[in-house]
Amino acid sequence: MRIGVDLGGTKIEAIALGDRDGEVLARRRIPAPRGDYRQTLDALVAIVRDIEREAGVSGTVGIGIPGAISPATGLIKNSNSTWMNGRPLAEDLPRLLGRPVRSSRPSQPPRGAVRRAGRGSSARSTTPTRSSAASAGGS
Repeated sequence: MRIGVDLGGTKIEAIALGDRDGEVLARRRIPAPRGDYRQTLDALVAIVRDIEREAGVSGTVGIGIPGAISPATGLIKNSNSTWMNGRPLAEDLPRLLGRPVRSSRPSQPPRGAVRRAGRGSSARSTTPTRSSAASAGGS
């Protein structure tokens, strides 16, 4: 199963797709915490765990984020969700989930993040990119 998460300024949306046929196994949308990085992390972890509980299986995770991850520092920059700027999401989220998380900048629904989650083991996790979440993919 592949899980795609779209972190926006007002909502977090996640979708789980089956590996074989891309069938939607679960989908959730929750309000995004505003102004609090720790609450945002907690919400991201909770939505992934809820999706997995509903689908009955764990999956790979891809996320689209506002802004970009700096290749020099590994910190988020240029996010309109200003509480995310200067934060190490690329370190924190994989640690909290206990697995790699692939990321890109969102401009599409979470299916793009799902495609990123489905990449093989050669894919670099939490790789900074300026492309849309849709380009995250290629399973």
